[in-house]
Amino acid sequence: MQRFTELEQIPTDFGPSVVTVGNFDGAHVGHTRVMERVVQIARDNQLASVGVSFDPHPAVVHNPNVDHVEIMGQEDRQRFFEDMGLENYVLLHYDLKFASQTPEEFVKNVFVDALHARWVVIGDDVRFGYRNSGDLNTMIELGKKYGFEVEAVEDLTHESQRRCSSTWIRELLTDGKVDEAAQILGRNHLMHGEIVHGAARGRELGFPTANMSVDSDGFVPADGVYAGWLTDAHGNKWPVATSIGTNPTFEGVEQRQVESFVIGRPEERVEDFNLYGQRVILEFVQRLRPMVAYRGVEALIEQMNQDVEQAKEVLGLTA
Repeated sequence: MQRFTELEQIPTDFGPSVVTVGNFDGAHVGHTRVMERVVQIARDNQLASVGVSFDPHPAVVHNPNVDHVEIMGQEDRQRFFEDMGLENYVLLHYDLKFASQTPEEFVKNVFVDALHARWVVIGDDVRFGYRNSGDLNTMIELGKKYGFEVEAVEDLTHESQRRCSSTWIRELLTDGKVDEAAQILGRNHLMHGEIVHGAARGRELGFPTANMSVDSDGFVPADGVYAGWLTDAHGNKWPVATSIGTNPTFEGVEQRQVESFVIGRPEERVEDFNLYGQRVILEFVQRLRPMVAYRGVEALIEQMNQDVEQAKEVLGLTA
């Protein structure tokens, strides 16, 4: 996949192309449908396939006082697009100057002049340009003016009749409902980051953990204990029981931590099992319980053993 972060990086002879545009926060099943259509049209017509997105997220620029955490980091988002078969990714810097473009200025600058679009595939709720003043009808009119076809992909709705959206996914993750979020994402929710040294309390209790760096990519679900999977830098996938929270059994812990105990790690060669410094992918399958404080270390250890057994059952590791 080719990645461009400025329009000036795109070759003058680029295209012709099929283009889609959006924030793609979370890259959910609705986004998957759009990407599948982009790739199909590109293959059928020997055109370049292109996804256009923005960094930082427009919500951060327009509402700087609101804490906005993206569901999926840019690295994982690009991997998602590449896995879908997209050939080119244009990630444009978003600021107030960029946001001041009229819908027509945006389309002409990006789709027409830079990408030589012959097709534009978008969701039917698309908004673009200054103050989101452009919509599907605007795009259709601009397509007629500049010579590209516009195809609108209808929103996907869940069986609950609610539209699949990043907002809904964020709500579910905030409540710890990672299994329900997976239905909207089309896969397990994940984080991506470096494993760093922690306070070593888990090791002292007999449950050494891999601690995610505080600057890891991805939305951190609600406090609690989760069953999931950890993929290390070498592609090995390990079952884990992951704890999120401030560890209320111990005093003096204020920073939320994401720490995973690897189930069934190779004890016979434990000295070789070192995740420190590796960038790993942490998937969340199901929340096992909320985070609570226990009266003493023995009660905590007993609960942790129960957590591991429950995680094994959820992950299909029991006989």
